[in-house]
Amino acid sequence: MWLFLAFLAVPIIEIALFIQVGGLIGLWPTLAIVVLTAVIGTWLLRMQGAVALSNLRRSFSELDDPSEPLAHGAMILFAGALLLTPGFFTDAVGFALLIPSVRRAVFAQVRQRVHVQRFEMGNRPPPAREDVVETEYQDVTPDHPRQSPDRRLH
Repeated sequence: MWLFLAFLAVPIIEIALFIQVGGLIGLWPTLAIVVLTAVIGTWLLRMQGAVALSNLRRSFSELDDPSEPLAHGAMILFAGALLLTPGFFTDAVGFALLIPSVRRAVFAQVRQRVHVQRFEMGNRPPPAREDVVETEYQDVTPDHPRQSPDRRLH
């Protein structure tokens, strides 16, 4: 239901803003602003995307929880889609998602609603059991296993 309302409300908001801004500054400046925001948004998207990818690689290499870098990457991707969509409202939301502090706030809100049951990464050994004692040993098996026990004593 919420998705349907968003698909209905966003175009209405965009059309209303186009009419208002176009009435104030004219057609060509309005179109120039739309194109300029797409170009600037693409440039910012590339920069932020490279940083997000670097953070994701770092979290994988250090075996950290990658959920925050993944979420930031997803929000940057969504911001790029919004910035390439013509309109003032979508550009405002897209530019807002390119601000790291806004992404952190959105991630904090999402994290409160999502509960991770279990997270594992890499080939870690199983957790230690209480009934297992770790120790060291030395193999004292004779070099010639075919000899009988009496012969080894002589």
